[in-house]
Amino acid sequence: MVASSTEAIDVNRPPDELSRGGAALAWLKQQYALYILLALVIIASVSSSAFLTGTNLTNLFLQVSIIGVVVLAELIVVLTGGIDISVGSNLGLAAVLAAGMFGGSSMFLALLVALVVGGVVGFVNGWLVAYRGLEPFIVTLGMLALARGLVYAYGEGIPIVPGAAESFARFGQSTLLGVPVLALIWVAMIAVIAVLLYRTVWGRRVYAIGSNKAAAQSSGVPVKSTLLSVYVLAGLLCGLGGWLFLGRFASGTALAGNLMELEAIAAVVIGGAALSGGRGTVFGAVVGTFIFQVIANLLSLLNVSSFLQDAFRGGLILVAVTLATVQFRRRKKQVPSTESAAS
Repeated sequence: MVASSTEAIDVNRPPDELSRGGAALAWLKQQYALYILLALVIIASVSSSAFLTGTNLTNLFLQVSIIGVVVLAELIVVLTGGIDISVGSNLGLAAVLAAGMFGGSSMFLALLVALVVGGVVGFVNGWLVAYRGLEPFIVTLGMLALARGLVYAYGEGIPIVPGAAESFARFGQSTLLGVPVLALIWVAMIAVIAVLLYRTVWGRRVYAIGSNKAAAQSSGVPVKSTLLSVYVLAGLLCGLGGWLFLGRFASGTALAGNLMELEAIAAVVIGGAALSGGRGTVFGAVVGTFIFQVIANLLSLLNVSSFLQDAFRGGLILVAVTLATVQFRRRKKQVPSTESAAS
C-alpha cells in the first residue's frame, strides 16, 4: 500500500508546474480589461458585418498605432506616480512643425523635427517636475495650453501640407505581410518599452519611484534623473506619434492629438495601472488602447453621431476609473489577509 501511494505522488505534476498553473490562474482572474475587449469584439462582430472585413481591420490598426504610441508615453509617466496631460498637444505640435519646417520636403527630416520637438517638450516637463518639485498635473496642464496655442498660431487653423505629402501618404498606406507599417512601428515601440520596464535597471527604478519615492531615494535610486528621463522618453514617443500622424493623414492639422490625453489616461487606467504609481503593465495598456479604438470604430460603423461618440468615451472613462478603484480595494483587502496567514 505504501508503494502504491508513493507511485501516485510521483506521477503528479511537479510543484513548479503547480505554482505556474496557480500563477496563470491568478493572472487570468485579474485581466478584466481583456474580457471587456473580447466582449466588445464579439458585440462589434454581431452588430456590424463590416467589422471583421480586411479593410476595416486595417483601418482599426491604423487608428490604434497613433494613439497606442501616446498611451505608452502616458504609461511610463503614470508608473512614476505622475501624469502627463500634455501628450496630445505635444503630438499636435510635433506634427505641424514636422510638416511645416524645412518645407516638409523629407520624411526623415520630418521625423527628426518631430522627435526634437517632442523631446524638448518632455524635457521641460521633466525638469520642472523632477528638479523644481512642481506637481505633474499643473506642469503638464500649462504645457497643454502652451503647445496647443503654438499649434494654432503656427498653422493659423489651416492644415499644413508637407512638401513630401505624397511620400507620407504612400508610407501611411503601406503594409508588410498585410499589416500596416504604422502598426508595426507601434508594435516595435511596445517591445522597446516592455524591455526597458522589465529587463533594465531603469525599469526597476521607475516602478520603485512610483511605489514609494522617498524609499527609492533612500535606497540610492537617482529619482530626479530617472524622472527626467521618463518625461523625455514620453516626449519622444509623442513626437513619434506626431510623425505617424503625418503618415496617416499626410498633413498637420490644428486638431492633431486634440483630447488624446484623455483617451491615453483612460486606456492606461482601464488596463490596470494605478494613478498613484508603481503598478501597471505594457500588456494592460495595449488592451486598454484596443478597447477604446474598437468602441470608436464600431460607433463609426453604426453611423453614431460624433457627439454621442464623445459621450460614450466619457462614460467609458468613468467605467475605467470605477473598475480600477474596485480592483485596488480588493488588492488592499487581500494584502492584510495574506500577511496574517503568513504570520
